[in-house]
Amino acid sequence: MKAAVVREAGHSPILADFAEPAAEPGEVIVEVAAAAVSPLARGRARGSHYSVAGGFPFVAGVDGVGHLADGRRVYFALPRAPFGAIAERVPVPAAQCVEVPDGLDDVAAAALANPAMSSFAALTERAVLRPGETVLVNGATGTAGRLAIGIARHLGAGRVIATGRNAVALATLGADETLAIPADDGALDARLREIFAGGVDVVLDYLWGRTAERLLVAAARAKREDRPVRFVQIGAASGGEITLPGAALRAAPIALMGSGIGSVPAPRLLASVAAAFAAAGPAGLAVETVTAPFADVERAWNAETGSARLVLLGDRA
Repeated sequence: MKAAVVREAGHSPILADFAEPAAEPGEVIVEVAAAAVSPLARGRARGSHYSVAGGFPFVAGVDGVGHLADGRRVYFALPRAPFGAIAERVPVPAAQCVEVPDGLDDVAAAALANPAMSSFAALTERAVLRPGETVLVNGATGTAGRLAIGIARHLGAGRVIATGRNAVALATLGADETLAIPADDGALDARLREIFAGGVDVVLDYLWGRTAERLLVAAARAKREDRPVRFVQIGAASGGEITLPGAALRAAPIALMGSGIGSVPAPRLLASVAAAFAAAGPAGLAVETVTAPFADVERAWNAETGSARLVLLGDRA
């Protein structure tokens, strides 16, 4: 079969022949209709994501939408290595498939699943958001961060605060309050003191790096024993490491945790996808997309898409 094959770390996938998959016990074969190219898919292709396991070559793509032999349309995630989502067919554990509602087309479902799951799982499985609480989304102008604002509201957040570098983009997100991240640490710290003085219950962090450092310190300095902060680390767009004084965690009731593959069991991640699909209409959850056929993967993978998510289409799309 044809597939998007990664030959070695750091190289873009190329269209090539790959072994035809055969289902092992507990697996199903999915005929792929659409596969979104998420940051996770790109990180695995580069060999830089923490979840990468196994050698080369392998097929790129971690999830997608397709059809089972009985005709059911499903979202699938984490195919058995070395197979991947950007292929004509893929073997997937049956438990890692979720039926797609009729109201979502293939492209919309493929694009929505991964970024929506990130905040759904973080808020329900890790932070356990309670109605009326305040959520701060750090890095809200990316695809997942934008969705996190709507998902937090859908799950009952009373107030949502959004941070990001782009003040113009922040103004379009519909958050209750925004913080355009300044370059100066003193100005950033002053603004964060104001925000945390008003009370923050949950931080969803898509950036890590410098802003995460300042957020954690600000949470500690606020010393709000009546409102412990649950800080959920999801992405690392601003860097993989931080410097954090130990006193920051001793000085205030801060719960620091991660959310993703490994910290949330796979069945619960899939349940978050199903919940996001169900909420797509009521919460107005949608992702801007650009599409290309599987056969055009070499060009499309490296093409500039702006804020849109690339979705590659199979013959069944």
